[in-house]
Amino acid sequence: MTTTRTLHLIPVSLGEAPTSRWLPNDVQALAGRLDTYIAENAKTARAFLKQVGTQRPLQDITIHTLAKNTSADQIRQWLKAVPEDGEIGLVSEAGCPAVADPGAQVAAVAHAIGMRVAPWTGPSSILLALMASGLDGQRFAFHGYAPVDAGQRARQLKQWESESQKQHQTQLLIETPYRNDAMFETLVQTLKGSTRLCVARSVSTDHEWIRTKTIADWKSSPKPELNRQPTLFLYLA
Repeated sequence: MTTTRTLHLIPVSLGEAPTSRWLPNDVQALAGRLDTYIAENAKTARAFLKQVGTQRPLQDITIHTLAKNTSADQIRQWLKAVPEDGEIGLVSEAGCPAVADPGAQVAAVAHAIGMRVAPWTGPSSILLALMASGLDGQRFAFHGYAPVDAGQRARQLKQWESESQKQHQTQLLIETPYRNDAMFETLVQTLKGSTRLCVARSVSTDHEWIRTKTIADWKSSPKPELNRQPTLFLYLA
């Protein structure tokens, strides 16, 4: 049964940057008026709300924490507690909620109970990096994290490279920031010289740096500074 409740999917910053750079005014106003949120981390959600400004004191805003073990039943209770004609916000740790993000489960439950799901414009590191990469933007796959074990990681990267070549499909992945250097080295040493690799660091912030080169060219170029900075790696064979 369809309700008049609305779940708003509100993007948050990818890093330190003025709000005007990454969030439209209408979305900022919407975020500031809501009194209930679902978030991965209440602390970072409050930091986001403090940045955009709220109509009521932060301590009066309810923030439900979406943990790894949060059940669909719990999410359903949060959503059904929203009054008819009421609204609730969903935010991620960074970027767009529900895209490569556990917030997708919240959107799924909302649809299951007939709730309106409203996506709002804001930064997506995956799409921004893909836009800037010059690689195929029609066929792509986001894999999240590669294996931590060096041998398994290299084998997985080669397998994704094979799929990329067969399907002309851009491969996207991320790494824990303190392991970025190791990931870059593995990519450069594992992939074919003709494969194009894009490194997209700190997208949409003052430290943004995005470059695409062949693996052969990366081998003869200065190593990029990636340590402890959020980075996406994209490649196309």
